[in-house]
Amino acid sequence: MQLPPCGLYRTIAPIGSIPSGRLVFFHNHGDPGPGLYLPAGWQANRVQLQDKGMTLPDPSEVRNLEPLPPEGFYRVTEAFHCCEQRCRQFEVETLVVLGYNGSGQAILFSPELVDGLLAVPESGTAIDHSRLSKLKQLKVQLGQGHQHGVVH
Repeated sequence: MQLPPCGLYRTIAPIGSIPSGRLVFFHNHGDPGPGLYLPAGWQANRVQLQDKGMTLPDPSEVRNLEPLPPEGFYRVTEAFHCCEQRCRQFEVETLVVLGYNGSGQAILFSPELVDGLLAVPESGTAIDHSRLSKLKQLKVQLGQGHQHGVVH
């Protein structure tokens, strides 16, 4: 069976002791095998994962994982409202930061310029997953002291 790539997923049915509707990180390789990691918390609107995951009980259960776009900076490519209630509209070419809560619900954070620096607020707007297709991921240079030069 072909395993999906490593990344963030939402469970759409229970997998072992993990219930449906949970944010997980799937790691498709390792010892003793493919596994799932749950959130331990959030830092700067990005999920921090538990150090110890659980091995996938049955490889066929990957069918119960819904892939999620990576966290990070995006631009809005087509104007949209957050949900059917039209609480908030996101305009074309707006810079946003995509994150998730523990149930895998997408949340958009709207950065602001504060004293010449880009500040990302701690609270954001939940959006329907059908709106994720209206976002395009951006590459952002990391500051000095980081191992990799670009974060998506």
